[in-house]
Formats: sequence, structure tokens, C-alpha cells
Amino acid sequence: MAEQILCHQRTRLSYKDAYGYVIPVGSTSLMTWVTDEGMIGTAGFDIEALANAGVPAAIVGASESTLEDLESLMDAEVRAANLPAVQRRVEIGMPGREALNRM
Repeated sequence: MAEQILCHQRTRLSYKDAYGYVIPVGSTSLMTWVTDEGMIGTAGFDIEALANAGVPAAIVGASESTLEDLESLMDAEVRAANLPAVQRRVEIGMPGREALNRM
């Protein structure tokens, strides 16, 4: 079996830093970008559980292809957002980077 490695990356948004993580799980990977207040991620994250803790969160996805890396997560469209994210003006269809800037 090939060794799986957790990937960690940092990027600068308009007004803050975001930290990206790729978490290998079985034959797939969970990917997320996290700021000091919220997150965007792939469909494996429970954004409603995060809403119970008051954390703004959104699920992003690509319409025609799979997400291959952390940069593709920033470019993918928001598919779902919890109430704390909506209260920060996160909207379905906006790019992940824009949503993350609002969190």
C-alpha cells in the first residue's frame, strides 16, 4: 500500500491567511481551506454540525470535473452553505475563494 501523506499549504486572501489541508481517507481525500473564522471544503464535511458551533462553512464542488488539488477547491463553486456562512453573504454558485474571503 502506498504511503498517504497529509498535505498542508498556506495562501493569502484579501485580508487574511487561509490554510489548506488534504486529508487522505481510503481511496479518496478530504480537502479544505480554513481561515480564523470559517472554512470551505469538499462534500465529506458536515457543515451543519459546524453551524451548531457557530462556524461559517461551505461545501464547494466542480460541475464537470473532480477537484484535484487545493487550488481547484478555491476555483470551485459553492454548492451548499450553512446559516453562519449565509449570514456572511456566502451564496450558492460563488467561487470558493470569494466565499472564504467573506468568512
